[in-house]
Amino acid sequence: MSDFAGGLRQALALWGDAELRGILARTIAVSGIATLAAMIVGVPLGYWLARSRFRGRAIIVSIVNTGMALPSVVVGLVVWLLLSRSGPFGELELIYTKTAMVLAQFALATPIVVGVTSAAIQALPPELPDLLRTLGAGRLRTIWLISREVRLGLLAAVMAAFGAVVSEVGASLTVGGNLRGDTRVLTTAIVTVTGRGDIPAALALGIVLLALAFAVNAVLTAAQQRRR
Repeated sequence: MSDFAGGLRQALALWGDAELRGILARTIAVSGIATLAAMIVGVPLGYWLARSRFRGRAIIVSIVNTGMALPSVVVGLVVWLLLSRSGPFGELELIYTKTAMVLAQFALATPIVVGVTSAAIQALPPELPDLLRTLGAGRLRTIWLISREVRLGLLAAVMAAFGAVVSEVGASLTVGGNLRGDTRVLTTAIVTVTGRGDIPAALALGIVLLALAFAVNAVLTAAQQRRR
């Protein structure tokens, strides 16, 4: 219990620490950009997967559903192999950078967004797009109206994707290198201080991470549950 009490005290004291503020800002930036990119790519793919009917669709849906449970360390390894100096994209010199971390987290978040979006759109009446076009709605207007109808599902996709990437450690550690002041985020910082045996500090960082996840989810949940 003394470790937990010490962790709570340190968590309260850490908010005034400049290094923690940098780690926190870096965590929000990396995971936020990865989630946004996953939404930009994943929502259209989810819509297409929900509305399309073709041979082999069940296999693609199974692949997407499997991707929703991808181990982060495996994703990190694949991205590392692609971005390392001997890899096909080694000339870009992205390994051990925040960009590499965003790419790895994007790969983790996109299947989640595709899967949740597809499930939300499939819950709508299948004749809805044709009905909207019959009523005079253009393509963009149709997409907008359908997005409004599934906005609860889309917000759920954001929460699930952000929660998955902000809490992962394997991919960020593998492709980011946990460089102090550059690629260190909350999860990799927890690994570092735990390795040093400083359990109260690790618990303090864990409390900060939970507070961040709660704050983001509280805002999104408020938007999700708001009355029309």
